Amino acid sequence: MFAATAATTRAPSLAAGSRSLCAVRAARSSLLRAHSAHGHLRKSLPCVLWSSSFSFCLAGIHRSTSPASAGFCSSATPHLSMAAAAATPVPASASGEESLDSNPLLQDFAFPPFDVVQAKDVVPGIRKLLGTLEADLLELESKVQPTWPALVEPLERIVDRLQVVWGIVNHLKAVKDSPELRAAIEEVQPDKVKFQLRLGQSKPIYNAFKAIKESSSWSTLSDAHKRIVEAQIKEAVLNGVALEDAKREQFNKIEQELEKLSQKFSENVLDATKKFEKLIIDKKEIEGLPPSALGLAAQTAVSKGHENATAESGPWVITLDAPSFLPVMQHAKNRSLREEIYRAYITRASNRDLDNTAIISQILQLRLEKAKLLGYNNYAEVSMEMKMATVEKAEELLEKLRSASWNPALKDLEELKTFAQGTRAQEADNLRHWDIQFWSERLRESKYDIKEEELRPFFSLPRVMDGLFSLAKTLFDVDIEPANGVAPVWNKDVSFYCVKDSSGNPVAYFYFDPYSRPSEKRGGAWMDEVFSRSRVFSRDGVPVRLPIAHMVCNQTPPVGDKPSLMTFREVETVFHEFGHALQHMLTKQDEGLVAGIRGIEWDAVELPSQFMENWCYQRDTLMSIAKHYETGEPLPEEVYQKLLAARTFRAGSLSLRQIHFSVIDLELHSNYIPGGPETIYEVDQRVGKRTQVIPPLPEDRFLCSFSHIFSSGYAAGYYSYKWAEVLSADAFSAFEDAGLENDKAVKETGRRFRDTVLAYGGGKPPLEVFVEFRGREPSPEALLRHNGLLPVGA
Repeated sequence: MFAATAATTRAPSLAAGSRSLCAVRAARSSLLRAHSAHGHLRKSLPCVLWSSSFSFCLAGIHRSTSPASAGFCSSATPHLSMAAAAATPVPASASGEESLDSNPLLQDFAFPPFDVVQAKDVVPGIRKLLGTLEADLLELESKVQPTWPALVEPLERIVDRLQVVWGIVNHLKAVKDSPELRAAIEEVQPDKVKFQLRLGQSKPIYNAFKAIKESSSWSTLSDAHKRIVEAQIKEAVLNGVALEDAKREQFNKIEQELEKLSQKFSENVLDATKKFEKLIIDKKEIEGLPPSALGLAAQTAVSKGHENATAESGPWVITLDAPSFLPVMQHAKNRSLREEIYRAYITRASNRDLDNTAIISQILQLRLEKAKLLGYNNYAEVSMEMKMATVEKAEELLEKLRSASWNPALKDLEELKTFAQGTRAQEADNLRHWDIQFWSERLRESKYDIKEEELRPFFSLPRVMDGLFSLAKTLFDVDIEPANGVAPVWNKDVSFYCVKDSSGNPVAYFYFDPYSRPSEKRGGAWMDEVFSRSRVFSRDGVPVRLPIAHMVCNQTPPVGDKPSLMTFREVETVFHEFGHALQHMLTKQDEGLVAGIRGIEWDAVELPSQFMENWCYQRDTLMSIAKHYETGEPLPEEVYQKLLAARTFRAGSLSLRQIHFSVIDLELHSNYIPGGPETIYEVDQRVGKRTQVIPPLPEDRFLCSFSHIFSSGYAAGYYSYKWAEVLSADAFSAFEDAGLENDKAVKETGRRFRDTVLAYGGGKPPLEVFVEFRGREPSPEALLRHNGLLPVGA
């Protein structure tokens, strides 16, 4: 299927800031699945927020890479320092800034000091670091030679030091937001972008990379080295290295403004989400909401000052945060309440001082100007330079999937109407957007006799994590152990884990932040680097620096004395993000610029995450996690069979949602003319006629909260979810072919997946990696089969 695609690499950009990799959930039809809402260096792997008009992972804007510990899992203090990530402490500056020798961002730390970094540390810490890195860059340029030790290694040190410190700051903004932190980041961000542009446009470095490629020793380089060199040459061109004088100045102004606009877009979405509160006093108004949702609404009310609120008698507060919003759309019998909440959700960040409309227009205009400066027709062409696909190939795949999904989606809608009419519901003959999720849930319950809320007690977070770690042991021969107390954390609910190989040696670590905190935490779910695996940062006799990741979700928190009881969608989300983390942590690549998720083409990076979701339906895995949290009773066999049957429920409709987001993204970045005859909302309406069986409401403003493409790394790349979903489904079919009930075959296939897809990082083209694992090029057949969208007889 991908034979004609380009196999370019995406090594970390040595200039532009972080990029977010949304670990976005595939929009497959699955039971109990609500639709929630992942040229730059990092990829933050986020996951879904929900709208009746879209479903995707909300990507982070940051990615950090920093030196990791040599490896330990005890609660003892680490014996190895990660000092390379931070600048050496210095005395207070003559300008009168607070003494920097105590600034936690500049210390010689083993793990990021997430617990002590404050907003006041950001401006002096980042400015001091940038001064140090500028001096390092000048020294490198003065001595640069076209050799690995004299070019790539010192360059990686510069890049990594900025990434780890900026990554700490940006991560805290995502999980512990505050006005003070925002202001500090806003003040220092232009300095950071200026340095990144200076680095990315360095002609001595660019010429040295070109000299390596043109040298007689080129053919002797490893695949990973060649990928790094070729990527850095291409990245430099995309970063404007070839532009002169006025054009370069214009390019740099555009980059600064885009960074600022992206930040503001994200802040407006968060603020608009936080701003909405619906106080309910009369329980009749929220009839139908399950106990878990009532408990959360009462808990929210308490946090808003209603001290005596209880799940039974209220009052209750509904918000637009996913754990609050979704149950209303699925279960509230009060149609007017559903409509109010739905309209509030699809118009987030589109009103008054939080309106993102003008910001979107500016972003699109500046991206187009940037593309023109670089010699491209549109921004989509720029985006595709670092992906597997071309614009044409992406559109070809989307159309193939759209045509396969359209008729099933029409049947989904007719079935829903017929069911609602059978209940003699007042709205049955005129189902609106705020009715679809509610009646879909009723139809699913009727059709498969499963209620999502009744399954929550079977999916407690501790047991789900135990089952997930057991699966990792089976497939990839690694052990995952708690290591709480080893590393500082940013919230008491954050856990820390150590990953060990079969010999008991640590190979990686990760943080896990599971619960929703709407007052300070960005919505969605994502995975991000903390430290990357790297030979350059090895020390004290240890051959490599070990990778560290963090996984962040926004699932339902514990209510009262109950553990976090998860929906099946939340289970899938955890599996999804863990797939991203596995690729980061189990890499065998020692070249830091292409280790783990680095250097992997954006449209291939969702492969491991979407691959892991498939295991939620595999019997042994599901039955290992699905046990009642109080009684230990296993999920009944008949319920498991219904879960399997319901996997393709409304598959056509869910597929079209993802296709709609992908198509509107490409349309805005390839054909749309900012300031032209059409508004962005008119484009959305036009695209919706081909991609949605119920077109968006005229007042729908979901684009104003479409963070994936306006404040994350998915601009002209949202199609990547479907592109990678083809890869992931086909990869899982290798286990189906081997026999899912054959333990030996599953383990052998798992080791092969680990040694190829998870091990190579960005050191090898993803198409070659896939072929090495699968034995052939990918086909969409498995994806269509899993979704029940293959034509009869296929």
